[in-house]
Amino acid sequence: MSKTILITGGAGFIGSHVVRLFVNKYPDYKIINLDKLTYAGNLENLRDIENKNNYIFEKGDIVDEGYVIDLFAKYNFDGVIHLAAESHVDRSITNPMEFIMTNVVGTVNLLNAAKDLWKANEEGKLFYHVSTDEVYGSLGDTGLFLETTSYDPQSPYSSSKASSDHFVRAYGNTYGMPYVISNCSNNYGPNQFPEKLLPLFINNILNGKALPVYGDGKFTRDWLYVVDHAIAIDKIYHEGRNGETYNIGGFNEWTNIDLIKILCKQMDIALGNEVGTAEELITYVKDRPGHDKRYAIDANKLKNELGWAPSLQFEEGLVKTILWYLANEKWMNNITSGDYQKYYKQQYN
Repeated sequence: MSKTILITGGAGFIGSHVVRLFVNKYPDYKIINLDKLTYAGNLENLRDIENKNNYIFEKGDIVDEGYVIDLFAKYNFDGVIHLAAESHVDRSITNPMEFIMTNVVGTVNLLNAAKDLWKANEEGKLFYHVSTDEVYGSLGDTGLFLETTSYDPQSPYSSSKASSDHFVRAYGNTYGMPYVISNCSNNYGPNQFPEKLLPLFINNILNGKALPVYGDGKFTRDWLYVVDHAIAIDKIYHEGRNGETYNIGGFNEWTNIDLIKILCKQMDIALGNEVGTAEELITYVKDRPGHDKRYAIDANKLKNELGWAPSLQFEEGLVKTILWYLANEKWMNNITSGDYQKYYKQQYN
């Protein structure tokens, strides 16, 4: 194998798409997927590649320092693509300490293990830290997040991710750690855990449940199809400049309420219902604390330097996403019932 790469959080939503891309595109790479298999990690996401010769799954926790050190010694990694993170804002408000442990302490454990392993020879090595646009805080009605935008995190989740970003840069500055960082906008697509807006609302429409909309629904987000994010990660890992940050966005802003209404329309069409049926399920609820008003990414650095751009227009990607969930109701039922957690025991005994 020409390279051995650790992908953390590879059983999660974004991570599983990255693992699949690397395993299939680079048969001469050995890909190690490390995942704790919390509620959001699902090995059923990777059934299509789990028996590939260049793929290995390891169940473990990045917060466990000794385990991480042993893992690096076992595989002698050439690179790390670090996606493992607690990522749901509402959960971070309820339990911020869990986010500090995974997102901050876990990241530092990986950095220390990489630093110690690579200190004799850093040539060809890379620590790629995958972050979020939420570290930049909230925008007004105009403007875009640039790679040089000052950090201003507003939630325990975004604060923990901002902290981990700073540690990665500090290890680059202090120890010469070869690294890149990317900050991405909201992702959507297949295999997303149904605590997030799109799969949650698709599932609620299917079951005739209320569609809870925070506040006035005017909060604005930039949306990116998850496969395009995985392709961007591939580009940045192989072609990005050491010590650089790259913003990844869809050039695609939607207010929550406008997004929900177009989702309702496309769901009615897909289900053969009268248009307007799903929209009747919209229910406005009390806004959550610290809710950022608007995120918007300027991804031109990535576009101009590495030639990356989103492959799908949003409505095309939305329809593909809806049709995937409708064709994979068993996957959704396994998620909502908790049965998906049995797969690890069945597959790995």
